[in-house]
Amino acid sequence: MFESVFQSFDDVADPSLGRRRVENLRDELRRRGLDGFLVPRADEHQNEYVPPGAERLRWLTGFSGSAGLAIVLLDRAALFVDGRYTLQAPEQVDAKVFEFRHVVEDPPAAWIEAHLKRGGKLGYDPWLTTPEAVERWARAASAAGGELVAVETNPIDAVWTDRPPPPLGAVTIHKHRFAGESARAKIKRAQKALKSDGLIVSDAHDVAWLFNIRGRDVAHTPLALAFAFLPKEGRPKLYIDGRKLSNRVRVALSALADIGEERQLLADLRELGAKGERLSFDAASAPARLTQALEAAGGGAEVAVGPIAAMKAAKNEAELSGARAANLRDGAAVARFLAWFDLAAPKGGLTEIAAAEALESFRRDTGLLRDISFPSIAGAGANSAIPHYGVTKSSDREIAHGIFLIDSGGQYEDGTTDITRTIAVGRPSPEMRDRFTRVLKGHIAIARAVFPKGVTGAQIDAFARKALWDAGLDFDHGTGHGIGSYLSVHEGPQRIAKTGATALEPGMIISNEPGYYAAGRYGIRIENLIVVEERKIAGAERKMLGFETISLAPIDLRLVEPRLMTAEERAWLDAYHARVRGALSPLVDAKTRGWLIQATRRLRGDRPKR
Repeated sequence: MFESVFQSFDDVADPSLGRRRVENLRDELRRRGLDGFLVPRADEHQNEYVPPGAERLRWLTGFSGSAGLAIVLLDRAALFVDGRYTLQAPEQVDAKVFEFRHVVEDPPAAWIEAHLKRGGKLGYDPWLTTPEAVERWARAASAAGGELVAVETNPIDAVWTDRPPPPLGAVTIHKHRFAGESARAKIKRAQKALKSDGLIVSDAHDVAWLFNIRGRDVAHTPLALAFAFLPKEGRPKLYIDGRKLSNRVRVALSALADIGEERQLLADLRELGAKGERLSFDAASAPARLTQALEAAGGGAEVAVGPIAAMKAAKNEAELSGARAANLRDGAAVARFLAWFDLAAPKGGLTEIAAAEALESFRRDTGLLRDISFPSIAGAGANSAIPHYGVTKSSDREIAHGIFLIDSGGQYEDGTTDITRTIAVGRPSPEMRDRFTRVLKGHIAIARAVFPKGVTGAQIDAFARKALWDAGLDFDHGTGHGIGSYLSVHEGPQRIAKTGATALEPGMIISNEPGYYAAGRYGIRIENLIVVEERKIAGAERKMLGFETISLAPIDLRLVEPRLMTAEERAWLDAYHARVRGALSPLVDAKTRGWLIQATRRLRGDRPKR
């Protein structure tokens, strides 16, 4: 009945291959006179989703997470992951080949200092490493009495005999009615912000935004992998594989910029360096290879936060209108799924994969889905306690009595969506209701927050955690991340987290997703997207901001414990559900509409029932 078009549930990890591949890599390192090598999960643009040929970490180790680092020495190896993947990594990677380390609690630099032998040469690929990371690894190698060495070609590529070729996804022009601003105007705005002779645009998302283009080079994010040079004055230059450009697209881009092949970038940088140019580079995405080429030729590299990210983050009216339309459309698909799920799950036999396939199918039924925005996180029971669980055919489990969590999103030309709902299957336990309600209280606290302009995400992150802290509980991920406009589902620089140092500005779209995870038993997360907006307060002495919630789907009342909620929190939930009911009812079928009316009823009594 349902099928998945945009995601695969095949098992990509095979721990048994790790030993042979690591030994092959070590042989290649010995041949090159290296004593170790750094293997980040990265491509030349530091993308979250990378093309198959850039999945070097997964090929070597079996680890399929979106962030990680392996360090392979001649006598030992370690895999570093963050808190999202501490459970996943041991399941995918041979523990006899790799040690497992938490990237924060046991940082790679300390491991290098402890294990790189004196005089040892630790190799790295400067195309996959930022200048800041190079400095960090160099200090660690030096502290160990060794040396950090850049390689001309990646040694993994020499032993990965069936490595996929670079992607050649067709580039399209992002329509003005969705972009809301011409590429020419964006280019002028970015040039005015430059304080150097020019900017190397290395983040492919920034390139996409700047030139109003989209592509198909990576999964789930409509990116065209490319670099660009933006001079302080004059025509930019776009560096992209010309095979991705149709005649029509080439003509449109040629009106804005010169077009060259990616391989021309280094030569152009050397020419600019010989002229003594000082260029800006984005600290988060620039490959060290580029800054090294410029500086070696006599130029100066200023590595800092790039100006385009902040411009891209603050959405214009067309982008916000598109985001609201996309989330409304997406909410109707999610409501259809939830209504279907409530009938199907109690019958038994429904699995995590089947549920993920059903939700994707409901989204495709809109006729406007271009892709999912990330592989759906569909976890039942203990699997729901893994924040970034990725269901595979081997891990797929039947959805039984307890909790089912589904975190998913869609890519539409007018917007990117991301929403999480936690669903009760059968009667939830009192503990589940308590934990869910505490997470809901945190979600409502963020949604209702009002704060002065200039406040950062870090300053309000605790709002989402207080109800959990009151019970001695917490969650280990951030509360919210930025969202792109038909771009990345995880967009910076804004975020609501302990590390969220960027001030929140009107037009920014952020997720609101506190959670709770009882390891080995169940997990809870409630996620909506919110837009930063101005708030008018009578008598206010400062410019104030707040949030507009744009995700629309019922929150499972069977998991709510009303006695834990204040009158204001109940009023927010009732108002939200009334809005959901009013907005989605005209967009769904009669059966779903009947379910929706019941699912969005007012919260009453000590033990609400559906």
